[in-house]
Amino acid sequence: MTTSATSVYRPETSVTGQDIAIRRSGDRGHANFGWLDSRHTFSFGQYHDPNHMGFGPLRVINDDRVAGGGGFPAHPHSDMEIVTYVLDGALEHKDSLGTGSLIRPGDVQRMTAGTGIRHSEFNASPTEPVHLLQIWVIPEVRGLPPGYEQKTFAPDETRNALRLIGSRNGRDGSVTIHQDVDLYATALEPGRLVAHDVANGRLAWVQVAKGTIDLNGHRLEPGDAAAVDRATRLTLTGVTAAEVLLFDMTP
Repeated sequence: MTTSATSVYRPETSVTGQDIAIRRSGDRGHANFGWLDSRHTFSFGQYHDPNHMGFGPLRVINDDRVAGGGGFPAHPHSDMEIVTYVLDGALEHKDSLGTGSLIRPGDVQRMTAGTGIRHSEFNASPTEPVHLLQIWVIPEVRGLPPGYEQKTFAPDETRNALRLIGSRNGRDGSVTIHQDVDLYATALEPGRLVAHDVANGRLAWVQVAKGTIDLNGHRLEPGDAAAVDRATRLTLTGVTAAEVLLFDMTP
């Protein structure tokens, strides 16, 4: 959503020697412009931390809250896969491809910036805030044709299950991300669990969007995240009602 970030290099963050490295919510970068309150998991805009430049092809996770009536006028992007995941409220999207849409909870939007695209994003409500995660993934190749895709996933698809919502080939009804990334979403009830096996040579990133979970014995609160760089089984258990994203990806 925000307009300034380095977008053309491959970030490196190593957690070698640890099964799971925790990234706490309170340690993220923070920018508050009044109409926008944003938390940056990785370096972005005025926030720069050489130890948190990204993880594998995952470059940006911004946890944004936009006040009623607020938003971003048309601005450019290039050579980035941008995924928008709305948690509360509705976001209005328009772009230079002629796309216009509303993104609500349950929707997943993927925009391929490729050779260049302009878009605007505004809170669809004049009074109520919108809460979203915006995710940037470095594509496998530069210079892709710009593109847009949006799909809706019903609540029962993610309830106490890992639902694939984004993948390299758009399999199982997911949006297509032009990178070797499988993106899953789950909505856990208290006491319910899901498990995911991270294969040898893969990376995983677990991002808690809402609620509290236990991840292999680690308590994760809203906004917390975990990085995994070795083969292991991840078990996510709801402590409270929780909404979580899980990325399984190439290094």
